[in-house]
Amino acid sequence: MFEKIEAMVRRYQELERLLSDPEVMSSHHKFKEYAQEHSRLQDVVAWYSELQRVQQEMVEAKAMFQEDDRELRQLAQSELSSLQSREEELLQQLRQALLPKDPNDERNVIVEIRAGAGGTEAALFAGDLHRMYARYAERKGWKVEVLSSSPTDIGGFKEVIFMIEGKGAFSQLKYESGVHRVQRVPVTESGGRIHTSTVTVAVLPEAEEVDVDISPDELRIDIFCASGPGGQSVNTTYSAVRITHLPTGIVSSCQDEKSQHKNKDRAMKVLRARLLDVALQQQQEEMSRERRSQMGTGDRSERIRTYNHPQSRITDHRIGLTSHRWEGVLQGELDEFVDALRMAEQEEKMEEAVH
Repeated sequence: MFEKIEAMVRRYQELERLLSDPEVMSSHHKFKEYAQEHSRLQDVVAWYSELQRVQQEMVEAKAMFQEDDRELRQLAQSELSSLQSREEELLQQLRQALLPKDPNDERNVIVEIRAGAGGTEAALFAGDLHRMYARYAERKGWKVEVLSSSPTDIGGFKEVIFMIEGKGAFSQLKYESGVHRVQRVPVTESGGRIHTSTVTVAVLPEAEEVDVDISPDELRIDIFCASGPGGQSVNTTYSAVRITHLPTGIVSSCQDEKSQHKNKDRAMKVLRARLLDVALQQQQEEMSRERRSQMGTGDRSERIRTYNHPQSRITDHRIGLTSHRWEGVLQGELDEFVDALRMAEQEEKMEEAVH
């Protein structure tokens, strides 16, 4: 374990040198890549440095046991107990730091929310989830930008696609992919019966141009008049853009902006993210054995969470966590679920590393 950590410390020191190298500084791509790696190693270096300090203080505390002064020995025992507790905390953090990392964890995300079974009620719940993630992002100080949306007449969305920009956004939100189920009495229900509706959420890491090689020859770009609400000119100008990636058949479209150029740029962002997601899924299937974990498969068809309004109960089925903070969660207070899901994943990885 310590050999690996010392190798990480040496790499951190090398990166500090590289980041001040004029040649690296002149290359935006290289500088960004090294800066991100440097940032990932920063905590490990700090924890290891503190561990060394704590262990040195433990040696000094143990030496005080040889003293004749009884009070001094009691003081040393109390200090040693505190140091041993801190040593175990640091060792645990360092063990976790050695676990395999998702290379996409630090990326921005593109979130796609689509109404499923349940008609109008599903569309309204899609709007609720969009607000929930937007407010969660605001709490984190992240930026939210809607890329494409299909609103319904009474509120909510048939589909809404938006980007969240912020450090570690993917690491926090990647567990949200899957089917979210809501049980509540719709506002249009006069008999007071509870309806069940579903919404599908897909969380994709943002793809940069260097991640996905797309040839212009592989794209078919269609321009058309936008439809639906959106202002006076939205239905009269050819501003909407639909991009089809011919080799895969993946389609991305955007009509929210009046500018054709902006719509094309947004549609390309979504297309790149979808192509990266497909590539990553294929890579995982090829590299890893079939993995049946408590975290679920990440499949979009898998039901991951149920929101029961009459009982103010939200249950995550992957880890069996239930919260009765309905209002708080839908206002973006997601940390309880995010932290528990991350902890479950880390525990599973540590167990796999042991075996």
